[in-house]
Amino acid sequence: MKRLAGKTALITGASSGIGRAIAKRFHDEGATLLLMDVTEQVVEGGEPTHKILNVPFFQGDVSREADVEEAVRRAAEPTGRLDIVVNDAVVRVGKKLTDTSLDEWNRVMAVNVTGVFLMCRAAVRQMLGQEIRHEARGRIVNISSQHGMIASPEDCSYGVSKSAVVYLTRQIAADYGRDSIICNAVAPGKIVTGKPGRAAEPRADADRHADDVRAREKLAEAQDIGEFGVAKPAPLLDDDAAAFLARSGADELASRSTVGSVAGAPGIAMRHFPGAVRSDAKRAGGAIPRPFEARYA
Repeated sequence: MKRLAGKTALITGASSGIGRAIAKRFHDEGATLLLMDVTEQVVEGGEPTHKILNVPFFQGDVSREADVEEAVRRAAEPTGRLDIVVNDAVVRVGKKLTDTSLDEWNRVMAVNVTGVFLMCRAAVRQMLGQEIRHEARGRIVNISSQHGMIASPEDCSYGVSKSAVVYLTRQIAADYGRDSIICNAVAPGKIVTGKPGRAAEPRADADRHADDVRAREKLAEAQDIGEFGVAKPAPLLDDDAAAFLARSGADELASRSTVGSVAGAPGIAMRHFPGAVRSDAKRAGGAIPRPFEARYA
């Protein structure tokens, strides 16, 4: 049986790049999908994702509350529940602090932060009314970035926005874990997706930017973005194998989140680190799972 069979998933930013790869992976794993994006056009070229997969598509902007509410309603309509949400919609301007206009800053925050907030809020509201299945009412996967934890050179607004996604993930896990709603984040490294960005820029200084060169070489070897392990961890975060994250009524869960760090090359480990306030878990008498690794060759 496919791992996501019988589960309904809503994926934002699904037309291109990482979102497109996740949509394909979830489809292969048997999920019932609703894809959301501001356009069906594929940045890297090719037939629209929803047409390839023959799944519903909702054209909407995650920074608009009405669009988000409608997307969640449509996603839950076929089965009466929403099992998985993947927040992948993103914009970036690639400028330093002093070069970033207020309009550019506001747009990045509107999509990358407010959009995730609106979708998580709508999803949690839906999930709270659902019955628990396999120890979870629903699961949320937020696509952050390595730059949610470390600086994003010459891309101030993007780095700040991804850091906000990391914190929001932990906050949702802390507030709704005891309700059996699981919230995780995946933090990819450099991924060349067809969208503009530093990972796609030519670098003259081979020593300083050797990591970019290696990333581009790995991209040429891969069949698609899914080969990089970005699409692969997402089902793992949603799979029943992660059910220990949703022990109903466990006080320890209220202070635990997971942030997966995925490097932009095959063979690099995806590490899950419980972000618990460990003293809380100990006081509750709960067992704290050891961090684990999932490796993709």
